[in-house]
Amino acid sequence: MDEESNVTYLTLDWYTEINKYRYVFFFVMFTLYILIICTNSTILYLIWIHKNLHEPMYIFIAALLLNSVLYSTTIYPKLLIDFLSEKQVTTYSVCLFQFFMFYTLGCSEFLLLAAMAYDRYVAICKPLEYQTIMRKTTVGIFLVVAWFVPACHIAVQAIASAEAKLCDSNIKGIFCNNAVYTLQCERSRLITIFGVFLLIDLAVLPMLFIVYTYTKIFIVSHRSCKEIRKKTAETCLPHMLVLISYSMFFVYDISIARVKSDFPKTTRIIMTLQIMLYQPLLNPFIYGLKMKDISKHLNKLLSQAKIIPCIKT
Repeated sequence: MDEESNVTYLTLDWYTEINKYRYVFFFVMFTLYILIICTNSTILYLIWIHKNLHEPMYIFIAALLLNSVLYSTTIYPKLLIDFLSEKQVTTYSVCLFQFFMFYTLGCSEFLLLAAMAYDRYVAICKPLEYQTIMRKTTVGIFLVVAWFVPACHIAVQAIASAEAKLCDSNIKGIFCNNAVYTLQCERSRLITIFGVFLLIDLAVLPMLFIVYTYTKIFIVSHRSCKEIRKKTAETCLPHMLVLISYSMFFVYDISIARVKSDFPKTTRIIMTLQIMLYQPLLNPFIYGLKMKDISKHLNKLLSQAKIIPCIKT
């Protein structure tokens, strides 16, 4: 049988680096996964049950936190199984599905952040038109676009990769992200060209829109009274923190795919772990502690449960 078409099962090469500590890693990653699920779900629950949080800004935050839960669930369960397995193997079809989910949800985050930036722009720069512009229909359209458009884009890459011939069965990573491209004998023109289009359409343009929007917001708030400046800082700072942290790891992930450099295996593992760890874990803490209304409800929930003393808002 031709070597190019004989690749049925794929192996992940990260395991040899941490074989001796796999049970320690399993315990740490399992704890972090539970923490991600619990923290994100708590904020989601608060937004769901409190009517005063049923506003566009909080709906977008809820969508972002749900995105984090789905994003983590795409990676962690398989990773935890691999920690306990003697052999870390997967099929190419399962690998492509993980690739599809990972990048669909990852790109959705940029579009959700862009929607949140637009919401803040209308609220601060056009307050009298806010109720007219940010209706339930508008919010619903933004949410559908944020998830549907990346899914369509990434589906093209996944289908094209499914048709590609494989010359390697060893994935250089801990899960199926852009490492799938290194398995292919030759990257097709469609994957390369559409990949650049995808990068511009789902990352660069939303980021430029977000930067432009927040620039306009800060200009308007700087010319306004102290109360408006305070409101701007309270609502926009968390979004900016999330954007900056997410962009840094996104740039790293794209660099690995586009720049054919031999990154040390340990470095790849550490950086990839940060991609899948920081953002899903940071989001609920940033929005739970920095957003005044959410923080207020969180304090009540924690005090009623007698878990910890109330956090001062």
